[in-house]
Amino acid sequence: MDKKAVKERIENLKKIINQCRSSRLVLNREEISPEAEDALKKELFDLELQYREFITADSPTQRVGGAPLKKFKKVQREKPMLSFNDAFSEKDMEDWLTRVENYLGRKIKQDFYCELKIDGLAIELIYEDGILTQGSTRGNGFIGEDITQNLKTIEAIPLSLQIPDDKFQIPKHLIVRGEVFLTKKEFKRINKEQRKNGGKIFANPRNMAAGSVRQLDSKITASRKLDSFIYDAVNDLAGVTHEEKHQMLKNLGFKTNPDNRLVTSLKETFAFRDYWEKHREKLPYEIDGVVAIVNNNRIFDEAGTIGKAPRAAIAYKFSPKETTTIVEDIKIQVGRTGALTPVAILKPVEVGGTKISRATLHNYDQIQKLGLKTGDTVIISRAGDVIPQITKVLKELRGGNEKEFKMPHRCPVDSSRVIREGAFNRCSNPKCGARNRELIRHFVSRGCFNIEGVGPKIIDRFLDEGLISDAADLFQLKEGDIASLTGFGEKSAENIINEIRNKKTLPLNRFIYSLGILQVGEETANLLAQKFKNQNSKIKIKEFINFYKNLSLENLREIPDIGPKVAQNIYQWVRNERNMKFLERLEKTGIQIQGQKLKAGRGNLAGKTFVLTGGLASMTREQVKEKIHQRGGDISESISKKTDYVVAGSEPGSKYKKAKKLGVKTIDEKEFLAMLK
Repeated sequence: MDKKAVKERIENLKKIINQCRSSRLVLNREEISPEAEDALKKELFDLELQYREFITADSPTQRVGGAPLKKFKKVQREKPMLSFNDAFSEKDMEDWLTRVENYLGRKIKQDFYCELKIDGLAIELIYEDGILTQGSTRGNGFIGEDITQNLKTIEAIPLSLQIPDDKFQIPKHLIVRGEVFLTKKEFKRINKEQRKNGGKIFANPRNMAAGSVRQLDSKITASRKLDSFIYDAVNDLAGVTHEEKHQMLKNLGFKTNPDNRLVTSLKETFAFRDYWEKHREKLPYEIDGVVAIVNNNRIFDEAGTIGKAPRAAIAYKFSPKETTTIVEDIKIQVGRTGALTPVAILKPVEVGGTKISRATLHNYDQIQKLGLKTGDTVIISRAGDVIPQITKVLKELRGGNEKEFKMPHRCPVDSSRVIREGAFNRCSNPKCGARNRELIRHFVSRGCFNIEGVGPKIIDRFLDEGLISDAADLFQLKEGDIASLTGFGEKSAENIINEIRNKKTLPLNRFIYSLGILQVGEETANLLAQKFKNQNSKIKIKEFINFYKNLSLENLREIPDIGPKVAQNIYQWVRNERNMKFLERLEKTGIQIQGQKLKAGRGNLAGKTFVLTGGLASMTREQVKEKIHQRGGDISESISKKTDYVVAGSEPGSKYKKAKKLGVKTIDEKEFLAMLK
């Protein structure tokens, strides 16, 4: 983006974030999910970090929270109550540490105190001579709401501090900060009662906790059984590390989180975060990430603040179940029934623990309902094993370059007319989907690309979900595209993608055979490969196209065993525009053709023609063919009087009977191996 576009994007982001915050904090209504709002804030933070000239005092990155509610007394903060900037990846965390060290002008010891980031409501407590005198919400960071009476109903918050030992003096004036939250069990109980009494149903424990502490009647707050963890003290408690501060808070009688840990590297921070992302369901309360804090208090203070956040601390969030991204394109995939499915190609983003790059849009009606255009910023969600869905278009973030999407009038697979059937668009050729499915199945089969683990059922699933339309699409799949499907895990997705990546190079004869040209079997593919003059170590697909396009019908008919009909099929295939585009797409995915001499000039099998039937115990059919070719022999798919030998393995088919009828010599595996020696 140029600077003008960046400035416009920043202004639009600020506007929508402020609207969402105001609705959430003042009206107690969520316009979008907290995860989606976090994603927008992260994008704004990154843009302002890169273009500092566009940072303004009214940016959401420069303040905390929202305006305090009028029904509570306002509380002026002695020291600003800051929040944290967010990180969503290991790279974000590495960049954060680099920024801290660049600001300090030196490397720092990687001691980080890691805390679970409770999904609740931030509070501040003031104790005078060890007695709780005031409790307030965060508010806008400078002015909060006095909710002292409500906070006194929470058993986890001490009304008076305990003296740990004679050597320790309770500060005369102590300010601590922490989080009020509701357990999952209480959340379910209260919502059940609310539903029974016709009251308001809360969307999540955080909203319910926020609503509970804002009750004018403290008896209602008390009935909600809120909980609390304290995580910081504004006063200097004489500790030199954040870990020691937590221990002192615990000694004073505050409830601190027992699952917090000191780690000694970013790598351990990543492990801490990853562990709790996998085990968060075991906790009695909700968390949405971890907080990493530079443990040394002196370094923490020296680093100061950046905008609304301390520079030496950061929230490393879990993969959101909902986030924002940009629709870079909308492509049409043709399923096995011929149905045309629009698929959004996304700027890669992590959601629900999986990095995804596409989302199905089901049909054209959904695109119209969403008002979606290519280039739009969208909210994408994924809950559990549900396939990622685009749930909302953030039209406020449009910059003017977005484009309308129109369904094609012709099928992208076979150019047949597209017809409308109910809510779906479909290829008018009833054989289109089935033939396309068979072509892809053939393409991945053992004699072609030999992509193991991608069998008929998986191909059908990929077609049904709109992940692929042809074989070239297989090489553009990402792990997240597969892992997000029900029944597929991260490991199975990783195995499939690795197998596809490892099969991008194959011999010329198998490449020709994989294309599914009508009546071109393995042996015809071998003959066509032998015709290729330049048998270098690698053949570019462009070279392949040019060479076979330049072969006339007469040239093709001159090749032994290629008749007029087969020659015509080959001639037409390489001149079909759709086929050429398919080859060009294959080349862009990194497919490489391996040139090789398929037929030795001399050998003990030279001039002999073999037909194979049944299976051999000592080698695969492909290995048998390779052995015959290496010794100068030919292989035919059909038996005639010109056939020299029929190699009959276990469970031979009808070819064996035909050989006997024609008087063609048949040999078993033992005899064949003897010929090879």
